[in-house]
Amino acid sequence: MNLRHLTFRLLEVYVTVVRTGSVTAAARQLHLTQPTVSQQLKRLAETVGEPLFSSVSGTTELTDAGRELYRTALDVTGRFEDFQDYLAELQGGHRGRFSIALVNTAQYVLPRLLGPYSQAFPDVDMTVHIGNRQQLLERFERQMDDIYVFSHPPSSAQVMAARFLRNPLVMIAPETHPLAQGSSIPIDALLNERLLQREPGSATRMLFESWLQGRGLQWSKGLQMASNEAIRVGVASGMGVAVVSAHVLPTAHPGICVLPVSGFPIESHWHFIIRRDRRLPHAGEGFLGFAAEALEQCLPAEYICNEVAGLLSQNQAVKA
Repeated sequence: MNLRHLTFRLLEVYVTVVRTGSVTAAARQLHLTQPTVSQQLKRLAETVGEPLFSSVSGTTELTDAGRELYRTALDVTGRFEDFQDYLAELQGGHRGRFSIALVNTAQYVLPRLLGPYSQAFPDVDMTVHIGNRQQLLERFERQMDDIYVFSHPPSSAQVMAARFLRNPLVMIAPETHPLAQGSSIPIDALLNERLLQREPGSATRMLFESWLQGRGLQWSKGLQMASNEAIRVGVASGMGVAVVSAHVLPTAHPGICVLPVSGFPIESHWHFIIRRDRRLPHAGEGFLGFAAEALEQCLPAEYICNEVAGLLSQNQAVKA
């Protein structure tokens, strides 16, 4: 007896014969010939080393060894059926895990998408990392995550990106600012103000500095602050003005006003980004598929710029 010679197919044939009650019915169900099924049963009995069927009063019954093998075969085939169901859920994005890394400003809106996704797919293990642009660039280079959210995609041949949300930049000031009630304020009128800004390399700072350079301008005074929250508090306290994403401003923001500066808002977009040279997990594909369909329900409709389906198509083309 050498049970290593048992195969899944032998067990499947045996279970079908027992369930249907005859070789003929089993052969029909398995799309095999009767001689093939009989040969499989003979091979199985030889491998086990015990008869599996006995004839009693003209009827065929399972032997003790046959009954125990049947229970074992049901357990094995049942486990494989469970595994098949698991694979279907995994490949459909209903199970598994993925990680997503967000730039700081995106944390103000992405939870509104990640929350409904988590509720819809509770068996997916999702890890979220939040950092500044430089930290995310380092994570991207080290391939630490499956999906990234940038306002400005990294310059790399490995980048596949899709816009999904407008990220307009606005100029904010204390609500008591002399120009708070103005209209179409020229940027020159603000150049002597203290500008509260994030660290060098911040996407918001980079975009505003590029906007200034395009007009041949330079800000005279600046103060670096550690976070968008600190900037909001600083502006409300009268420390200066700032350029921030419109999404970081709460619906009611006491002490702060948005100045109607000419040329503002400065337009930018958030992108979902994946690497061309890294396999995207099924769960990650499932999240992007969910995002492609649910953005309008989860995020402010006036900001939606949904190109996620195109990113999924790119990913499928790369996999092919």
